[in-house]
Amino acid sequence: MSTFTGKITLAITGASGSAYALRLLECLVAADYQVYVLISSAARVVLDTEVGLKVSGNAERATEQLGDRFNARPEQITVFGKDQWFSPVASGSAAPKQMVVCPCSVGTLAAISQGMSDNLIERAADVVIKERGQLIMVPRETPFSTIHLANMHSLSQMGVTIMPAAPGFYHNPKSINDLVDFMVGRMLDHLGIDQTIMPRWGYSQ
Repeated sequence: MSTFTGKITLAITGASGSAYALRLLECLVAADYQVYVLISSAARVVLDTEVGLKVSGNAERATEQLGDRFNARPEQITVFGKDQWFSPVASGSAAPKQMVVCPCSVGTLAAISQGMSDNLIERAADVVIKERGQLIMVPRETPFSTIHLANMHSLSQMGVTIMPAAPGFYHNPKSINDLVDFMVGRMLDHLGIDQTIMPRWGYSQ
């Protein structure tokens, strides 16, 4: 069986910002992480709309698609369907200790904050929280309502990192890719993965 530097779950929901998810997946593969990928039905629509990527609704076919796209090693990327309850991410005895929901819809945010596990994304997040793992959620919505803020506050009190998709501009971005890399770089920092895609504050550009 292949050995990897680490293991992580990446959930992609239907919020705008699919480019963040794809860039993060690319960086995780480059860092030699094994990645369990969960993609909601709405996320597949957004991926097609925003970046022209048609991800199959069949988990095995989607695994092949993403593996080919990012030149992943065998078993490095595995996509699970929303009802694959026997997948590793559904159990505290097998799930990775790290998970990122990127981008995160406010509907998913609400379900996770209330412990309502109606699909595999919500269950996987619930597992990471109960096992005291690291969960990073990247909501993309504007403005935030009082309900959204209350849900984020509740999750933050549980130790979840709330990282809204709000890139900075101090690195003088020249392209959309620069803005995407800013956010992905911050995610990698919090995951403890070395990255050079985003310049540090105070360093010469």
